[in-house]
Amino acid sequence: MALEHAIMVSLSERPGTGYEISRQFDRSIGHFWSATHQQIYRTLRKLHADGLVSYEPIVQDGRPDKKVYSLSDAGRSALREWVATPTPIQKLRDDLGLKIRAADVPGLPGLITELERHRELHVARLHLFQSFEKDDYPAPDRLTGRKLHQYLVLRGGVRIEEGFIDWCDEVLTALKRELDASS
Repeated sequence: MALEHAIMVSLSERPGTGYEISRQFDRSIGHFWSATHQQIYRTLRKLHADGLVSYEPIVQDGRPDKKVYSLSDAGRSALREWVATPTPIQKLRDDLGLKIRAADVPGLPGLITELERHRELHVARLHLFQSFEKDDYPAPDRLTGRKLHQYLVLRGGVRIEEGFIDWCDEVLTALKRELDASS
C-alpha cells in the first residue's frame, strides 16, 4: 500500500487539514501505516496535483491560511479501484527472526533479553489496541459501515499482537531450554 492510499482512506472518512490527517495517523492509522508529517504534506500536494483531492482554503487571523482537504470524485473512484485490486501477500522481513537463526549458544542470553524486550513492547501495544476496542467499540455486533471496518482492522491488530506474543513465548521457552541444556 502506498501512502497515497492511506491518506485517501483518511479523507474518505472525513475531510481535514494536513495537521488533522497527521494527528489521525498518530492516533489510529499510524498503528497500521506510518508516515511523518512531512511525508503527509508532500503526498497531499501530489494528490492535489493529480486531481485526487481538492482543498478549501480557510483564512485565519494572525496565522497562515489553512487548507481543508477532501477526496475528489476522481479520488473516490481511484480508492474504489484500489480496494478492488488483488493485494499481494505480505513478505515477512524480520530482523528478530534472522537473529534467532544466527544465534549460537554463547549468544543466547543476549537474544533472550532482546526477545523479552520485544515481547513486552508487543504486550504494551496489545493493551493499547484492547483499550481502543473497549472504549471505542463497546458493542461490535451492532457496528456497520465505516465504524465496522475500523473495528475489523483493529481486531486484526489485536490478533497480530496476540500471535506475536505467543510466538515470543514459544521461542523463549525453547531458547531457555537450549541454554539450560548447554550448562
